[in-house]
Amino acid sequence: MVSRVHDTQATLDNAHEFLKRNPDIEVFELLIPDTNGIVRGKWVPRNAVDKALSNGIRLPSSMFALDVWGNDVLESGLVFETGDRDALCLPVDGALKEVPWLKRRTAQLIMTMIEPDGTPFFGDPRSVLQKIVDKFSEIGLTPVTATELEFYLLDRDPGQDGRPQPPLSPTTGRRQFTNQVYGIEELHEFEDFFDSLSRAATLQDLPVDTTVAEQAPNQYEINLIHVPDAVKAAEHAILLKRAIKGVAQAHEMNATFMAKPYGDLAGNGMHIHFSLVDKDGKNVFDDGSLHGSDILRHAVAGMSASMADCMALFAPNINSYRRFQSGSHAPTTPSWGYDNRSVALRIPSGERQAMRIEHRVGGADSNPFLAMAAMLAGAYYGIVNKLEPQPPTVGNAYTQHEASLPDNLADALIAFENSDFIREQFGENYQKLYAAVKWQELATFDGQVTPLEYDSFLRTV
Repeated sequence: MVSRVHDTQATLDNAHEFLKRNPDIEVFELLIPDTNGIVRGKWVPRNAVDKALSNGIRLPSSMFALDVWGNDVLESGLVFETGDRDALCLPVDGALKEVPWLKRRTAQLIMTMIEPDGTPFFGDPRSVLQKIVDKFSEIGLTPVTATELEFYLLDRDPGQDGRPQPPLSPTTGRRQFTNQVYGIEELHEFEDFFDSLSRAATLQDLPVDTTVAEQAPNQYEINLIHVPDAVKAAEHAILLKRAIKGVAQAHEMNATFMAKPYGDLAGNGMHIHFSLVDKDGKNVFDDGSLHGSDILRHAVAGMSASMADCMALFAPNINSYRRFQSGSHAPTTPSWGYDNRSVALRIPSGERQAMRIEHRVGGADSNPFLAMAAMLAGAYYGIVNKLEPQPPTVGNAYTQHEASLPDNLADALIAFENSDFIREQFGENYQKLYAAVKWQELATFDGQVTPLEYDSFLRTV
């Protein structure tokens, strides 16, 4: 596996230059996304940042065996079996970035965990994705990827019914209860928030592209520009989510990437756009035709064949499966087609040299490193085995194909655990680790009696 850890001297040179430009920064956040994509890490004071960047920091390797509430997952094999040992975390690229939404002047740096012998730690989602990217390198290809992230802005306080509610518009003083997809006025009402977010993205070198109002009140989508580095693209998505949440807090709102915060409104997806270039920079999905190359079809076939096995990565939470409803723009079958938003794998229209696949399955609640790894692993599998897809779907995929993807987390985890594809592409150790984390979360939910159950049955049956 190609090492992605830092050049120590370059890291220090960059840090010293950053410190000169920013003499008033007091604290440095050393960050590492866990299995759920939750950013964890340590604060380091200014006088200790040189040591941390030179020598790294130590965190328990079991931080990748935490459930979504931060509890140890004992079945993972990373807690007591290892003595809950520490592991070394090193900077990824040495680039310190400002965190402009916090009151105290702060900078951040992304880290990655390594094994005692210096190789990437198998449980770090960044390393999981890098392992898949390296497979493409071995066959002379480079994935070019970008994400589209949907989210809701919310009031800090719930409504009278206990549900989250839209925030008060700074412009009108009212809440939005109707949706105007692609509406410009909906963006104007929260102009200060989006302006602050744009400034934060610029400071953090996040390649933000377009912003649109989506299909529900106070739901928005922000697109990132594609880059020829899938690991960096996933990092962009992680950091953009963090920035959106942070800037929303600074504007006295909340932002959520929960897959389905409202049962009767649109869910939050994370679509991934994907093309492949060869050593000369040529897009190998483009063969000059309207329909794309054999490699494109092989990639589609591999992603389709592996989609059910990967659903636990694309839809990692019990709430994730509420997105997948007929007519919801969230796919229920591994279909594909040209410029068709009812399928799982869409080939957008446009310039042929920009021919790409839009993977429309993942939720905004998924870990971008793992969702991208699952997508690329499927494409790689299809390409090296020269798989052929089913015919492309024309028209409404919901009426032409019976729903076949797992529609709940338990079924998705069973498919994941029993999958030879997952074992081959991700490794048996990671298969065990991820499944253990998710089974523990599911068991916790299964042990809860909901308010609706009390309202329905406590006094009536």
